[in-house]
Amino acid sequence: MIGFFDRLARPLLRAFDPEDAHSLAIKALRFAPGRRSPAGDSRLTVRAFGLNFPNPVGIAPGFDKHAEVADALLGLGFGFVEIGTVTPLPQQGNPRPRVFRLEPDQAVINRLGFNSHGGAAVLARLAARAGRGGIVGVNVGANKDSSDRSADYVRLFEQFAPVASYVTVNISSPNTPGLRELQRASALDDLLARIVETRDRIAPRAGPIPLLLKIAPDLTLTDLDDIVGVARARRIDGMIVGNTTLSRPPALRDQVTAKQAGGLSGRPLYPLSTRMLAETYVRVEGAFPLIGAGGIDSGAAALGKIRAGANLVQLYSALIYHGLALVGGIKAALSGALDRGDAKTLSDLVGVDAAAMTAEKWPA
Repeated sequence: MIGFFDRLARPLLRAFDPEDAHSLAIKALRFAPGRRSPAGDSRLTVRAFGLNFPNPVGIAPGFDKHAEVADALLGLGFGFVEIGTVTPLPQQGNPRPRVFRLEPDQAVINRLGFNSHGGAAVLARLAARAGRGGIVGVNVGANKDSSDRSADYVRLFEQFAPVASYVTVNISSPNTPGLRELQRASALDDLLARIVETRDRIAPRAGPIPLLLKIAPDLTLTDLDDIVGVARARRIDGMIVGNTTLSRPPALRDQVTAKQAGGLSGRPLYPLSTRMLAETYVRVEGAFPLIGAGGIDSGAAALGKIRAGANLVQLYSALIYHGLALVGGIKAALSGALDRGDAKTLSDLVGVDAAAMTAEKWPA
């Protein structure tokens, strides 16, 4: 049913407002018959953050913001699902319209602003699926009007630790004013210190929940030096590189829509996010695994992220233009790389191009 829906309904959904189309897709997944994820190539399994991923292809936060269809997504063959972004209290986000397609560029601009059902509602949904298996991470953020944003993250980490496979601290959304200031070294060090203290305190009852940090692709390399230094010093478990970008590549074809405020995702983000991934990889020096996100729309693009330093990858925007068949296509391409003898395992390919990429001209 899902495949049938994907083939026939996707062109129809593209005729709707992007946010309305997204709501319809969530409803379709909610009411679709349950299914098990098809058995995959065992060579694609990945061990990262103390977790065993059946394959490295995950769906990025933003699709299942409120934890409504995590099991349906796992059943479609994703190796993991990251829900959210979740805020402590419910909030509407920014006024609509706030999502825009750049069709000629296979891109999206959004300024959603952390629209969220709130921590309690999302926690109840995740608690209800306890015991079903599958890796489901939770991406957390602060409320827009919070007087102590660091406290919001600490509260959410403690709240979701018992039910999440991992928790991602999202301080890189461009759509909550001032949020990216938490990427500054002093603010980040204080934030991570408070979360790590909480993680250690609740570990006896919640277990060793992995802590990940999601960063923006718009950082300067000096900022990246500071962030990686803090992340390593605080011994977090991993990083996600990266979020949407405020930049507008000059090659964008839809220059009118490109003037909309918000974060750009999709194909045009690939060069910048992949370069930032490689820069992060060489600085991390194997201290923890990385997830590569931004512009993945093919098997070749996913393989490029891995070669730039990603142990795992995430996608979302490309599903709008390529549909759910993209997931299987990426996994087939990764298996094909191993069949060709590019490497014996995916881990052998992680970061092999990173050093060379950092010597190239910076992406436009």
